[in-house]
Amino acid sequence: MGTTQRNRWKNLTSGSEDTESKERLREMMLFISDRCESDPTFGAIKLNKILFFSDFFSFAEHGRAITGVPYKKYAQGPVPTILKPLRDKMQQSGEIAIRKKRYQGGMQDRVVPLREPDLTKFNGQDIVMVEEVIDMLWGLSATEVSELSHDRAWRNASDGEVIPYEAAFVSDEPLTERDIAIAEEMIAEYEQFEKSAGR
Repeated sequence: MGTTQRNRWKNLTSGSEDTESKERLREMMLFISDRCESDPTFGAIKLNKILFFSDFFSFAEHGRAITGVPYKKYAQGPVPTILKPLRDKMQQSGEIAIRKKRYQGGMQDRVVPLREPDLTKFNGQDIVMVEEVIDMLWGLSATEVSELSHDRAWRNASDGEVIPYEAAFVSDEPLTERDIAIAEEMIAEYEQFEKSAGR
């Protein structure tokens, strides 16, 4: 992580490449690949996006990511920083195979699990979240899911920069009247607090 990035994201959650996070990523890759076996649009890019949305939605809803690994900005969207070396290691150890398949005029790299995932590393909320993301993205092409991941947080990150998990709270949606009313109420409460504190 470069100095600029460290200063820019100093107090934000960027994830970890520790052993536990790697193991959780490994098992989640197996689970997702098994669950998406019959989705003709499933390939390496879609795997990245299912992982990303699952982790970031979980962080937004439950205050913690499922795998906890860092994600970097790349042209086709966010990618777990350790995915490629881990995938290569899993392929070498016989946990997965990579099947090349023609799809829409291009080649698709499909991760094929060769063993069952160990889901004891996850709780029910984790599995439900991943299942919901899989259902949400089912049948969408790599291009379509990449476009979904190109939100404001992704656009504001530099190429190769780690995207903090707090980016899950950044939205491209316009503010509603309710959002504005809540913000105005919070500002009024803060101003009242400041006044009562003599500031």
